Formats: sequence, C-alpha cells, structure tokens
Amino acid sequence: MVGALESDQILAMAEKFEILSDDFDPTAVVTEPLPPSLTNGTGADHGEENPRKTVVTNGGGDREMVLGRNVHTTSLAVTEPESNDEFTGDKEAYMASVLARYRKTLVERTKYHLGYPYNLDFDYGALGQLQHFSINNLGDPFIESNYGVHSRPFEVGVLDWFARLWEIERDDYWGYITNCGTEGNLHGILVGREMFPDGILYASSESHYSVFKAARMYRMECEKVDTLISGEIDCEDFRKKLLANKDKPAILNVNIGTTVKGAVDDLDLVIKTLEECGFSHDRFYIHCDGALFGLMMPFVKRAPKVTFNKPIGSVSVSGHKFVGCPMPCGVQITRMEHIKVLSNNVEYLASRDATIMGSRNGHAPLFLWYTLNRKGYKGFQKEVQKCLRNAHYLKDRLREAGISAMLNELSSTVVFERPKDEEFVRRWQLACQGDIAHVVVMPSVTIEKLDHFLKDLVEHRSVWYEDGSQPPCLAKDVGTNNCICPTHK
Repeated sequence: MVGALESDQILAMAEKFEILSDDFDPTAVVTEPLPPSLTNGTGADHGEENPRKTVVTNGGGDREMVLGRNVHTTSLAVTEPESNDEFTGDKEAYMASVLARYRKTLVERTKYHLGYPYNLDFDYGALGQLQHFSINNLGDPFIESNYGVHSRPFEVGVLDWFARLWEIERDDYWGYITNCGTEGNLHGILVGREMFPDGILYASSESHYSVFKAARMYRMECEKVDTLISGEIDCEDFRKKLLANKDKPAILNVNIGTTVKGAVDDLDLVIKTLEECGFSHDRFYIHCDGALFGLMMPFVKRAPKVTFNKPIGSVSVSGHKFVGCPMPCGVQITRMEHIKVLSNNVEYLASRDATIMGSRNGHAPLFLWYTLNRKGYKGFQKEVQKCLRNAHYLKDRLREAGISAMLNELSSTVVFERPKDEEFVRRWQLACQGDIAHVVVMPSVTIEKLDHFLKDLVEHRSVWYEDGSQPPCLAKDVGTNNCICPTHK
C-alpha cells in the first residue's frame, strides 16, 4: 500500500516524473516541429503557417493533411520502474494519476462528439467480470479448436441474429465477427476476387477508402464509378463502364450508406443494370458495405431491403457504430457456397481458416450478444426512428439559421458547410471533406447536444463572416435545392 509521502519523497518524485497539471490532456494533438515536408512546388517554407499544408502524392497531385494543420500526437513515455518502486509505490501513483486524467479527458471529449458514427450510449458493467480472461476466437467460429478459452457460442448467436435480419437460412450462410468494418470489406471483396480472379472491381467514388485499399492489396483492376449529387452510385456511368468491359466478370461494392453523405446505393437498380448489360448471376458478385446503415435500414419503413433473397454475395456492418461497443468490431455474412474458395484446414488449430485475421477478439461477441439481447428488434427500431427524427431536426434548424444543409432519405448524416475555424472542427470532432462537413446523428446524440452545437456554430459563424465575406456555394456538393448561398437563396 502507498502511505502518506514525506516532503522529500514528493521532491524525489518530481525529479523522476513531470508533474501533470490539472488541465493535462493525454489525447491532445500538439503542434511540434516535424521534419520538412515535400511541397507542391510553391516554395512555401516548412515553418510558414498554412492551414492547408500540402504534400506531393505518388501520383504527383496534391493532398491535404487530414486535420488541416502541421501537427502530430504527443507521446506518453514508457519508462522503467525504479528498483525500489515496489516499496515506494511511486510508479503506481504516477500511472494512476495519468489514467485518472485520461478518463477525465474521455468524459469531456465524449460531450463534443458529433462527426463520426459511433454510438457512445452503452453500459457493459455486467461484463466486467469477464475482462480477466484472454478470450480468443481464432479460426472458424462454427468449428471448435484446441484453444478452449473462446466465446464461439456467443459469436454464432450474434451471426444467427444478423442472418435472420438479412434473410438467409442458417445452413446457407457463413460469417464471423471481424475486428472492424474495414475487415468486413476486405473479406467480402476477397471472396469476390477468389470467385472471379479476372473480375473487375466496381465501386463508386464515394465508397469507403477501405474498398480501394482492397483493390491495391489484392492487385485488382478497379473502375471508379461516378456518383449523383446525393452521393449514391450513378448507374448510367456504371452501365457505360460495364459495357466497356463485358468480357470480364463484375465484382461490385454497393454502399449502404456512404462515408460522407450517408447515401444509399440503389441495390435493385444496380442488379437491373448488371442484368441489362448481359451479366448473368454467375458472372457477378456483389458485396454490400453496410458499415452503419446496414443495421438501420431494416428498421426504416418503406426502405428498400438488403436481403440475401436478392443476388448478393455478402454484407458487412460495424458493431461499434449503431450497436455501440467499447472496442471496434464488425459482422461479415456471406453465402456458404462462396466461402469454400477461401477455406483451408489448419492442423495446428484443429480448425478451418477462412477469416482475414488469425487471432480474433473474443470479447467483442460478448458485447454484441449482450446488447442484441437487451434491445432486440423493437429496441433498435425505436433508436433508428429517434436518429432519423433528430437528424431532420438538425437539418431544419441549420437551414433556418441560413446554413446550407442536406439530409439524404434513409440517412441520419446531415451535411452542411465546413466551418472556417479548424479549432471549431476539432472541438466538435467534425468529419470534413472539401467545403462540407457532417454530423452523424447516433442514438447517443440528443436534442440538447444538437442545440448546444447549433448555438455554438451560429455564434462562431457570425464572427467568421462579420467582414462581409460570404460562405462558399455548396451547389456542387449538396445540389442547388439544398444550397442557400446568395446565388441560390
């Protein structure tokens, strides 16, 4: 136990460790000198203040730093314990102090979380008793392995729940709980590639970056398809690209909610386009990236169905988004007949390998199983309705304040003009692209939080444009009907 410390002990600790101030923020992104970066040839110095620093990409074009500032994350050093630490308890006291302040930071930052699709409203206290075990679901979730500390029964229960949601019989599907939504996309596209080694991957330009990462990783030929203003795939451009490549099978990523605009690709129109271009069902593979809306859409009235009754090959969702989970995870479901192209027996595990990763987090299935049981279909339906209602509220209030805003049908992602101040963007943790930003309304986003954000935005905006300058025209991003700049008012 650590008892009271004498003054000389406190001084000794001060020499060993930097005393943390009350406003210490372990997650802060701080401005520190970085090695000189490549420029786009403008001759800008490294030290020059530039809110949109550019670097040369492999293709020779320019790209902006994500945060718009020349910053990087600070480091909390890992140091060796002193030889007498077990008696003094100095290191334990230091670490306890760091963690306490870190928790305080997390609580504070959670209050201002709006730009990313994570449901932060969950309570898993009942599962704390299981955190002392190294639970690993390596291998096929449907086959027992030699490693006995696993949660496969919970994992299969979760998979069965999603199989019912997407209308595929228990004996007709295969799936597993992934480490994140990206892994679901990597797996779905890999199955398509293995089925059609010479196939071309088609994905809209607003698909998640992991889709194009998959194309690079698997050395696939990839066609980027144009999108409509809404962000959904332009099936006329898709048709042109299909007809130009009729001799090769098609592997298609369909977005059930795009990353920035929350647009839902028209699955029925995509299938119709494939068929009209002469692609029979045995010459195409469709992976549905449902990271967020793949779980929301089944609970939206009159929404088109994402179902295995249609000729799709796989569906993936994120588990830490709409469901809410303290660690990233996801669910990937594909047809049993397709998984054979990936499956290999592994004697070492006494199991089968058909997943992307080897070791898999065995705690994630417990969290998902717990929430699915607590909420059920009716609980999720109520949360979906709440999110859509609050998203419409935010969109209407933004427009009332004279701010261009767009909300796609079936979506809870509200797109609006990008705030001019990067500090404001960081404070509210907004996701930005070009001249637009978005708020993703999740179950943990209340009307009170939206009102706080709106008040803050309107107050700051009055300062940003007090010199008479005008906000940017967003017609190219959200359409003329959603843009209320001076030209389109």
